[in-house]
Amino acid sequence: MDKRDELKHPAKFNNKFIPIFAEKLNRYKNVLDPFAGTGKIGEIKNFGYNGLIYCNEIEHEWCDESNTNVDVWTSVDSEFLEMYENDFFESICTSPTYGNRMADSFKIPNKNSDRKYITYMHYLGRKLTDGNTGSLQWGDKYKTKHKNIYEELYRVLKKDGLLIINIANHIRKGEEIDVCRWTKNILFEIGFSLQEEIKIETQKMRYGSNNKLRVPYEFIFIFKK
Repeated sequence: MDKRDELKHPAKFNNKFIPIFAEKLNRYKNVLDPFAGTGKIGEIKNFGYNGLIYCNEIEHEWCDESNTNVDVWTSVDSEFLEMYENDFFESICTSPTYGNRMADSFKIPNKNSDRKYITYMHYLGRKLTDGNTGSLQWGDKYKTKHKNIYEELYRVLKKDGLLIINIANHIRKGEEIDVCRWTKNILFEIGFSLQEEIKIETQKMRYGSNNKLRVPYEFIFIFKK
């Protein structure tokens, strides 16, 4: 078993997505995942990807250099990728946070409770590092932070480089929050052009206040600079 399989993270890539990523990225010599978590993007090498894989994860517990499929690890706020020059990457593939209830940061009232809390903070076991988008609920702060990060990704991506974004909507107070539409629009505003979008049905977790109202699909958006 890969050491990473033992690390707790509430939002790893769906296994369905890995071969899709590998196919789309195959001709690119390097790829960055700026929200890498435990580095699951490294699994594209199991599906024929032969380039260099760069992962950035702000939380050092999830940023672990022991994964041999990842060539370079960094651990900084993705808004400030100052170690990389302009136009450094040929491709970027990532899944940003969705602004959903995984951003909750309340204290668990009873540590001996059987109730399951699926949040970034509870899986990590401590308060998130400043700059971690996993602490942001949907709203103005979420939008401002992600816009800044996407502008930084535009800077480090080469002209004609590929940007793959895995994103999904979520339910809040019984209404579907259109995170996908907002993400597409802000990427258009920054200067990316949409090449393809793939809608994939996914099984959602059955926990939480909106467990019967989950959005049963996710999107993979493929952009070019």
